[in-house]
Amino acid sequence: MEMKKRISLELRNRKPAEVAELVVDNCRSSDGEVEGLTDEYSELEILSMVNIGLTSLSKLPSLPKLRKLEVSDNTISGGLDTLAEKCPNLTYLNLSGNKIKELSTIEVLNLKNLTSLDLYSCEVTTLDEYRESVFELLPQLTYLDGYDQEDNEVPDSENDNDDDDEAGPPGDDDEDDEDEDDDEDEGSEGDEDEVGLSYLMKDGIQDEEDDGDYVEEEEDDEEEEEEDGDEDGVRGEKRKRDADDEGDDGDEDDE
Repeated sequence: MEMKKRISLELRNRKPAEVAELVVDNCRSSDGEVEGLTDEYSELEILSMVNIGLTSLSKLPSLPKLRKLEVSDNTISGGLDTLAEKCPNLTYLNLSGNKIKELSTIEVLNLKNLTSLDLYSCEVTTLDEYRESVFELLPQLTYLDGYDQEDNEVPDSENDNDDDDEAGPPGDDDEDDEDEDDDEDEGSEGDEDEVGLSYLMKDGIQDEEDDGDYVEEEEDDEEEEEEDGDEDGVRGEKRKRDADDEGDDGDEDDE
């Protein structure tokens, strides 16, 4: 994809002045120069143009707020003096994998805020006393190829700064974690309430069943009493009939 088209797509319905970070890696510059990028990107702070076929940065527009520039894996061999004029606030520059052969090529990086420079896989790194020479030429540097003059590696916090900026204001993650914890607590309380409610409902159902059994037992007792009463009545009527029959027999004897 051409660089101009890629930049246009990366706008995503925003105005150039609203863009703080722009990544156009692995697209293609038609003539080896920066294309499609203008002075309108005045708020741009991070620019990545990795492996896009750049041979020069001479057409880079003025980007006064740019602090991080990634142009590794291109074929840039010179013309770095333009950075001091167009990107005065640059703090990090990655030129790894380019055609930089001489110390004089990087000597022109008169950027007072430049603290980190990467030149991995550039021919200049094979020179004798390469590191000592670069730190001498660029005294403002703190890190060269990821290490300071005492061979201390760049702290993780330095590398993560840009990621933190992209993630949002500090504290957002903590707030999200707290919200998740609150949701979990509320969920646990809800589960406990549901369990308690289910238990109470179960007890209520059991009580109703027990009451039903008690009512059924009472009805059974009443039916038994009624049956006993009926049997007593039948026996009484039988005795009465027997007595009447005996009385009739007596009357006949008297006659």
